[in-house]
Amino acid sequence: MKKRIHYPFLCVINARARSGPAYLSYLFILTFDMTKAEMITDKGTMLIEFYDEDAPNTVKNFVDLSKKGFYDGVIFHRVIPDFVIQGGDPTGTGRGGPGYHIDCELTGGNQYHDRGVLSMAHAGRNTGGSQFFICHSRNNTAHLDRNHTCFGRVVEGVETVDAIRQGDKIQKITIIEEA
Repeated sequence: MKKRIHYPFLCVINARARSGPAYLSYLFILTFDMTKAEMITDKGTMLIEFYDEDAPNTVKNFVDLSKKGFYDGVIFHRVIPDFVIQGGDPTGTGRGGPGYHIDCELTGGNQYHDRGVLSMAHAGRNTGGSQFFICHSRNNTAHLDRNHTCFGRVVEGVETVDAIRQGDKIQKITIIEEA
């Protein structure tokens, strides 16, 4: 389901009229859609909102892989307490992927690795594919900002991030489409 976000924007224009200054006010509503997903794991369920505007290609890649069932049954192969949980490698070794790479998207406004943020794992710039990580906290992840593409965040079930241990599985990721 795409969540529709509305941002009110007020524009005031100062114009001169024959009888003195006149002010014209316009109210605009900027609307953005956000794709969501439900990630069911061995330790609980997380609801994820994606950063469609900031990382459209990364979101599309993750959504496409999820719809194909790529992540179903894949383990979290790297779990570092108070740092990240990492998954998305079908081999479970940390070296696997989908067989292709995607470019990093680092210029958006949401490129900060806060608690619950999903980000692409990679072996170097523009080498991401399917592996991703979810941040435990901001304390130990700030150095990743604008080096790894942030493409979403956990909006419900963030406590699941803390419960996951190495070897726990992603049972299923369901993309929630707009009605």
